[in-house]
Order: sequence, then structure tokens, then C-alpha cells
Amino acid sequence: MTEAPLKAAYCVTEPGGGSDVAGVKTVARKEGDRWVVDGQKMWITNGGVANWYFLLARCDEGFVAFVVDADTPGITPGKKEVMLGQRCSDTRGITFEQVAIPEENVIGAVGKGFHVAMQAFDFTRPPVAVGAVGVARRATDEAAAYARERQSMGKRLAEHQAVAFLLADMAAGVEACRLLAYRAAWEIDEGRPNTYYASCAKMQAARHAEFCTTSAIQILGGNGYNVAYPVEKLYRDCKIFSIYEGTTEIQHMVISRFVTGMRC
Repeated sequence: MTEAPLKAAYCVTEPGGGSDVAGVKTVARKEGDRWVVDGQKMWITNGGVANWYFLLARCDEGFVAFVVDADTPGITPGKKEVMLGQRCSDTRGITFEQVAIPEENVIGAVGKGFHVAMQAFDFTRPPVAVGAVGVARRATDEAAAYARERQSMGKRLAEHQAVAFLLADMAAGVEACRLLAYRAAWEIDEGRPNTYYASCAKMQAARHAEFCTTSAIQILGGNGYNVAYPVEKLYRDCKIFSIYEGTTEIQHMVISRFVTGMRC
């Protein structure tokens, strides 16, 4: 699975809910030496190009997690969704109808699938944070380059304190969010739990990406709102960072539980 350049997809979100993972309605029933799954997933990144899926389903014992080959009979990818941004991402719904999965494809213990799914976020949130940092940095670089060249009121935009200070906030935030994302990744590399840092990194980087792209459009003015300049695309691309891999509101919940000591 890891030796070839295979693509994977994380099938947890459903048409009726995303943040409420405990409300998953996809059902897995044990039949002899196999499991049979029925249900629907939605907003699945790589849904139409993945070679295999991570699948979370409800069972009598609680939840169960599987690795499922994408070409298994009964799996039907839906149409590719047209998104606000990140349109190169193959995002679509997946339907599972009487999908037979061998017992050996179960990940972890039966009944503990929810914990398996949640632990995955410790690994996926730092890369999402790094992606948000990349968008924020590009927006900062584009705005700074434009401010150095554009003339207004007899001088370059960068010579206006309001613009220069805004660029300073953008740049400083990029550096801070990058280091926070690196910290979250480093904790994993060191074999330590990183849930707190992963949520902090994702929340702050997503927020700063929105700040930087909005600020870049403001600095470019009318040109920022025009498709001839790249910042409008960065603006559209950044919004998803506060939604997928756990919304910003979910990150607030995770972080606050660590801060207050009221972890479940």
C-alpha cells in the first residue's frame, strides 16, 4: 500500500453532518468472516481518484474503521463537486451499497473506530496548517510586490504607513504560524501526542490565511478583485482551511479542553 504511488481518501463526513462524527449513520454488519457496509459519505477529497478509502461506520459494538479498495463492488463515486476554491481537488460523495469487506481490513479493535478516526487528525492537521501558511505567504508576497510598484498620492503604496504596517502584520503572522505547524509535526516525529499543537496550528494558520488574502485584495484594490491578478484565487482557496480536517469551531473545542483540563 505504501510502496506504490497510491492515493487514499478519508471517508468519514456524511451528507447529514461533518463535525458530528459520532453521528455517523453508515452501518457495518458482521456476516461470517466479512463485514457488509451500507451508507453514504460526502465531501470526500480524492473521492474519484483514490485507490483505497479509510472508512468509518457504525456497528453493534460502537464504531469500526476499515481500509477498503476503491474498486470493491458496491462502491459508487458521485459527481465531482464544483467548489469555491481549490478546484483541482477531486471532491465528491461516495455511496456504499452492500459493500463486502474482509475481516482483515478492520483497523484497530471493533468498537474503537471512532478513536482511530480521531487519531488520524493528529497527523493530517499539521499538513493542512502548512498549506494555509503557504497561501498566506503567497498573498503576503503578492501584496508586498504590488505595494513596492504601485504609486498613490505621489509615492509608492509601501511608503504609506497603513499599508506597510498591514504587510508587517501579514509577514509576522506567517512566520508564527509556520513555526506552530512545525511544532505540531515535530511532536509527532518525537513520538509524543500532538493533539493540542495540531489544533492550535490549524486554527491559527486558517485564520491567518484568511487575514492575509483579504488584506492582499485590499492592498491591490480593484486589481485584487480582478481575475487577472492571483490574489482573488488565493482568497477563494483559503476558506476551506477553516472547514476541512475539523472546523475552526472544533479546534476551539479541542484547545479549550486542554486549557481547562476538561478533556473527555
